[in-house]
Amino acid sequence: MPQNKVILALILSLCLLSLKSLATDFEITPFVGQMKSSDLVMTSVDSDISLSTGTNIGLGIAWQDTPNGQGQILINFVNHDFTGSVNQEKQSLDILYTHFNGIAQFRQQNYLTTLSLGLGGAYFQSDHDEELYASATIAVGTQYKINDNFSFVTELRGYATLVDKEDALFCQAEQCHAQFEDSVFMEANISIGIAYKF
Repeated sequence: MPQNKVILALILSLCLLSLKSLATDFEITPFVGQMKSSDLVMTSVDSDISLSTGTNIGLGIAWQDTPNGQGQILINFVNHDFTGSVNQEKQSLDILYTHFNGIAQFRQQNYLTTLSLGLGGAYFQSDHDEELYASATIAVGTQYKINDNFSFVTELRGYATLVDKEDALFCQAEQCHAQFEDSVFMEANISIGIAYKF
């Protein structure tokens, strides 16, 4: 087992080194924001359950692939709360998004407009179970250049995750506190951050 971790670390290191040789610049962007999601539904009656608007934190790691384009690995975490349909208990839903994105950049002096598309996965963890789903993301954003290394970033991002309405993600034994409303779970995110380019 330890040998597998060493091999994995070696492979990841080689991948990062090869990216460094291909890319001219790297950019790290920590960010924070707010996420609003689609509703869940009660299992016993056809009634909506609203998820709380959650504060998200994330990290983007990008490399300049072309003069007007970047590749990016994006990690974003959010926690939502809701009141379940069984005994009106407060429940929690944590979501970790990880995506590989392509970013188109449109430059104007110290100002940059970005358009991003990405594919990846979403790890959902409730109080009772956990699931991994396929996910896609699209975003439009801005970057205002503070100096040669730092930029102020704003972004509006949408996530679409393919979920299974029949999953027992919100169930404990035979009691289900909620279920997904549709087979696509949607979230909208507005965030701000600081990009550091090196």
